[in-house]
Amino acid sequence: MGSSAVAQEALTPEDFPTVNMQAAEAGRLLFYDPILSGNRNISCGTCHHHEFAGGDGVPLGIGEGGAGLGPERVAGPGVQKRIPRNAPSLWNLGAREVRVMFHDGRLSVSDYYGNGFDSPAEEFLPQGLNSILAAQALFPITSRFEMTGDQEDNEISRAARRRIKEAWPLIAKRVRVIPDYARMLTAAYGLDSPEQIDITHIVNALADFMTFEFRSIDSPYDRHLRGEADVLMPAQRRGMELFFGTAGCSECHSGKLLSDQGFHALALPQFGPGRTRRFDPIPRDVGRMAESDRLEDAYRFR
Repeated sequence: MGSSAVAQEALTPEDFPTVNMQAAEAGRLLFYDPILSGNRNISCGTCHHHEFAGGDGVPLGIGEGGAGLGPERVAGPGVQKRIPRNAPSLWNLGAREVRVMFHDGRLSVSDYYGNGFDSPAEEFLPQGLNSILAAQALFPITSRFEMTGDQEDNEISRAARRRIKEAWPLIAKRVRVIPDYARMLTAAYGLDSPEQIDITHIVNALADFMTFEFRSIDSPYDRHLRGEADVLMPAQRRGMELFFGTAGCSECHSGKLLSDQGFHALALPQFGPGRTRRFDPIPRDVGRMAESDRLEDAYRFR
């Protein structure tokens, strides 16, 4: 085993923030509740399902208008567009080390706008978000093709098309008028009344659930790093030696999360439509450059 492998450290509970378990229980219900979608027909768990490793098992997700789960999900007659990138797994995204999200890094920890994050919502992102995972949860529920639906379908979609921040209070109202959610969230956050529940409480609860539920710190590899003997099969050990040795994988995939959290161009052709820019005359996904506008970031992806 190479020296790089020896230097690896296992994830521990201390690598994750403390979870508010009362909020996480509300987040669990909300994660699988279609109430967060514009037409009440799709949940977070539709595309990030526990039976499919926190993803959906298809190359490009099918959000609003789809039917079925996982690899069996199909586009209905009203689907105008598939999600331009695949639904990523949620494993260990709650770790403190994660400070950038999405393939192009359009969400990152930053105080550029005074709210703790650099995001597509810019200065309209609400205050009080407890993590980047909570901030991320704000965007699928306001995305037309992911969860919101067409403008003519519902008031949340119409509000989101006007300005993203107008949709979040409408979603929060939907949740807080349900007695069970009102009770759970009021207790979890020590609020005086359900009327105080806003979108930050909802996405913070979702983040607490995802941090708790999609946490993996006890795989055979983790146990090997903690010194347990014979937990890896011979083929796995050979693969690990290649990974951290001559194959060079660990040059980018290192650290506790096996990622350098950076952006890289792999000299591979684009698969599928990707996330294109509206003003780009050529339909292409330029990766990080779409956010940074720096030529050196062309086709770099997280």
